[in-house]
Amino acid sequence: MEYRDITTGRFLERPNRFIARVEIEAQDGTRRVETVHVKNTGRCRELLQRGATVYLEKSHNPARSTAYDLVAVEKGERLVNMDSQAPNKAVEEWLRGGGLFADAALVRPEARYGNSRFDFYIETAEEKIFMEVKGVTLEEDGVVRFPDAPSERAVKHVEELIAAGREGYRVLVMFVVQMENVRYFTPNRDTHPEFAAALCRAAREGVEILAYDCLVRPESMIVNRPVPVALSQGDEPKINETLRKTSGKYKLGNICKPLLTWYDKNRRILPWREMPTPYRVWVSEIMLQQTRVEAVKPYFQRFMEALPDIRALAEVKEETLLKLWEGLGYYNRARNLQKAAIQVQRDYGGEMPDTYEELLKLTGIGSYTAGAIASIAFGRPVPAVDGNVLRVMSRLRQDGRLIDDAKVKAAVERDLKEIMPPDRPGDFNQAMMEIGACVCIPNGTPLCADCPLAGLCMSRLAGTQQDYPKKQAKKARQIEERTILIVRDENKAAIRKRAGRGLLAGMYEFPSLEGFRTAQEVAEYLAGSGLKPLRIQPLEDAKHIFTHREWHMKGYMVRVDELEPRQPQGAAADWLYIEPDETKDKYPIPSAFSAYTKYLSIKLGKNRYTEHESGG
Repeated sequence: MEYRDITTGRFLERPNRFIARVEIEAQDGTRRVETVHVKNTGRCRELLQRGATVYLEKSHNPARSTAYDLVAVEKGERLVNMDSQAPNKAVEEWLRGGGLFADAALVRPEARYGNSRFDFYIETAEEKIFMEVKGVTLEEDGVVRFPDAPSERAVKHVEELIAAGREGYRVLVMFVVQMENVRYFTPNRDTHPEFAAALCRAAREGVEILAYDCLVRPESMIVNRPVPVALSQGDEPKINETLRKTSGKYKLGNICKPLLTWYDKNRRILPWREMPTPYRVWVSEIMLQQTRVEAVKPYFQRFMEALPDIRALAEVKEETLLKLWEGLGYYNRARNLQKAAIQVQRDYGGEMPDTYEELLKLTGIGSYTAGAIASIAFGRPVPAVDGNVLRVMSRLRQDGRLIDDAKVKAAVERDLKEIMPPDRPGDFNQAMMEIGACVCIPNGTPLCADCPLAGLCMSRLAGTQQDYPKKQAKKARQIEERTILIVRDENKAAIRKRAGRGLLAGMYEFPSLEGFRTAQEVAEYLAGSGLKPLRIQPLEDAKHIFTHREWHMKGYMVRVDELEPRQPQGAAADWLYIEPDETKDKYPIPSAFSAYTKYLSIKLGKNRYTEHESGG
């Protein structure tokens, strides 16, 4: 439902239920006060506060006494539509578009039944349905209530629905919450206890009670997603499961055919896809976490050559494993791979378990990875929901929920499981991931013109693609300042092994000092370790970003006459003295130090692989 010609203003006062005075700023900066029509005769006191930003639709009827209608207002960070005609208009559009009843053959507004008049009459192949719609604008701490003033008419409508239900019609009350991201709906017992009692009585008589929030913009309002309902005091808010499935399953199920047709023609050729054994799917999915596909390809090939099966992975030395992983980052992924391989050897006779539930028992395998292995390698109809899939689903349904909320992910998994094609679950999961990675991209403008789901995508139709998905604000990373030392003599360089726990556990690094240090401070530090530097040369600054922290680094090249002191002491007591070439096959060094490895001609991870592939 859309408005035309929206103007912003500042609310001043409301002399009566029908009009308000609003200050409007003209393009030349001058201000004027307009008397505007209020399209809601409810009290709306908590909304229309002096100074609030309001949105006005300009009337194109020159005969009207007021030139504008007040249609929306900002309440803190919320935008609330307060047009009492908007809920019915939005619901009609939603119903005609397949919302709630995908197979609706007839949608008729303002339908008579005996002496009653209901907002909508709907017919499907199997049912005849009456629906009443109530707009909700009263909100406090995320809880929304209706009515905001006593309404005998609302009680009468509920009682009429009960009567229609007894005659065999399916009957519903839909509360349209004229804002988004609310916690739950409940009837307003304080204002009108008789309505709350009538609604509870109606539920007992079979009237279905549901609430939906709306995506509200100054120029539009669109029915969005179900809101939990608590009818009685003390009830746990719940979404009507029958209606959730009815409204979501069939409409969402429409994505399967175009999605798989697109995937068959456009899927990327990837080494793990061409031979999707359980082991290969598992290793690839772990590597692909937090890492781009193109970066993973050479690692995957070398990993498979070195460790072709679960037994080889279970038995490999950790240092060799980490060397194979060097440059991919998030090294606990590799350690957990090996722990899980040992579990498979011990508990499953060396064969990967073939069910989602058993896969979840393996170290490092969560719901996404278990779903991917179960569906791709074993053909189990289990969803695999990662960030790509959550982004696609969020845009597809204009879902304002936070995608980094575990409850939202679980809900999406349930929804997808209901509509997965049982004969191609692995392809369905990979197609969803492929759409997210290649078309419905995370950064920049999504490539909607190339998307097979464009005609079904609510955010594309509303032009709000880049407003989704919604995420919690990230916490600022902790910044650590470090001074990195490249200490070497004619032949060797100094490295040391990091602790076995914590960040970059068990990896090798260059000697370093906390904070930014001067060349004089470095000289004093080395002297305390029994080393006499011949020259200390400043290197460029560098930065490396981890998930929750950043290293800001200052570097020095330190040349010494003889690297190995006769009696190692101080910080140098745990240093190792190696020839740089030794890092090709052992001593995994994290990519955090990649800015400084070049001073020893050390190539890490993908740089070493790229050189090898080009014939270097």
